[in-house]
Amino acid sequence: MSKVKSAFFCTNCGYESAKWVGKCPSCQQWNTFIEEIIQKDNTRHAASWKEEGPRQNSKIVSIDQIESGEEKRIITKDPELNRVLGGGIVPGSLTLVAGEPGIGKSTLFLQDALQMTELLTLYVSGEESEQQIKMRADRLNIRHPDFYLLTETATQTIFQEIKKLKPELVIIDSIQTIHSNFIDSSAGSISQIRECAAEFQRFAKETQTPVFIIGHITKDGTIAGPKLLEHMVDTVLQFEGDQHYAYRILRTTKNRFGSTSELGIYEMTSMGMKPVTNPSDILITQKEDQLSGVSIAATMEGLRPLLVEVQALVTPSVYGTPQRTVSGFDARRLQLLLAVLEKRGGFHFGTKDVFINIAGGLRIEDPALDLAMVCALLSSFEDVPLPQQIVFAGEIGLSGEIRAVNRIEQRIAEAEKLGFEKIIISKHNKRQMGMHPQQIEVVTAGRVEEVYQMLF
Repeated sequence: MSKVKSAFFCTNCGYESAKWVGKCPSCQQWNTFIEEIIQKDNTRHAASWKEEGPRQNSKIVSIDQIESGEEKRIITKDPELNRVLGGGIVPGSLTLVAGEPGIGKSTLFLQDALQMTELLTLYVSGEESEQQIKMRADRLNIRHPDFYLLTETATQTIFQEIKKLKPELVIIDSIQTIHSNFIDSSAGSISQIRECAAEFQRFAKETQTPVFIIGHITKDGTIAGPKLLEHMVDTVLQFEGDQHYAYRILRTTKNRFGSTSELGIYEMTSMGMKPVTNPSDILITQKEDQLSGVSIAATMEGLRPLLVEVQALVTPSVYGTPQRTVSGFDARRLQLLLAVLEKRGGFHFGTKDVFINIAGGLRIEDPALDLAMVCALLSSFEDVPLPQQIVFAGEIGLSGEIRAVNRIEQRIAEAEKLGFEKIIISKHNKRQMGMHPQQIEVVTAGRVEEVYQMLF
């Protein structure tokens, strides 16, 4: 009988210690160590998916001898997933998908896997029965002859089935329910999550099979399990959205094969997740009455231009301390813009309550939103509606100047495509613009006061 061994793990970062400590030496968090029983086994790294044969020896290679070239990608039928992954699925990649319960992670990846009819796909579920997954597949109404299900939680059994089937794509739903027999702790514990993820990582790299791992998140919104899990995978996707809205956002927080600033937007329907190819249409409210405190901003999410509606409400403060309530925008950035308007424009926001909302449930961090935000605040302050056919794109500096923003031509083209008549940008963006004739009128300004005189 081997001796039972226990160790202490940090629940925040996964740091391992032989004894309990109050403060984690790795992430500096207090009271995060818990004890778990572990079993060290020399056979744990023997991969059960490998065929018997001669072992391939690694050797040192000069970087000049390596042939460069773009990695081959598997193009899916989902344009939004392709965009977020950087152009498609990379063979041998390990992707972690996290999101709130019931947000639609399983639905989205079951739908995408069923649509890829050219790939032999294995969907491993530790949470749902075969009948539940079949009911969801029937609701999606997609037929895939080479789609296989496995309801199993032990990694050794999963790899035995993988060895028989030899799939070209593997989806694990979810990593918190999978356990390895080499670790004695229960499924979902830190050591189990780390060991199971390591086994799937070795499988993906050695067989060049892409693996998607679906994971849970904590009540704080972070991915459940040790922080080490995010470092082990190649790509981390965050699936988010309000359950009261029909729209869902797939965001990249880490990507070794592409940009981390890309965004995918889906609409939840009875037939599954429907990709939204023109999100600007849904983010701008179609209204007949002119209302004060509403402006349209031309922003960028990765390489995609978006037009979003900025809503501001400025009211006299009833209580002693003015309120600053923000949804979808950085609260500290709002304080900065209010200070600029107070100092440079003479507008007394210090006695006003300010409420800000980005329509559609999006969170925008593009600095080009500043000019639209300032115009919405001034519109509500003066109670004068802005013209409906006008768009804003500019960053506000601390001295009240309007600074240039990147990709101005794409922003102008998106506003023109949606039928807007005028766009106000920084005068410093003038030299970045091409000489292409445009239907939309481009107005340049250097300071916030100029825009105020122009509009009010």
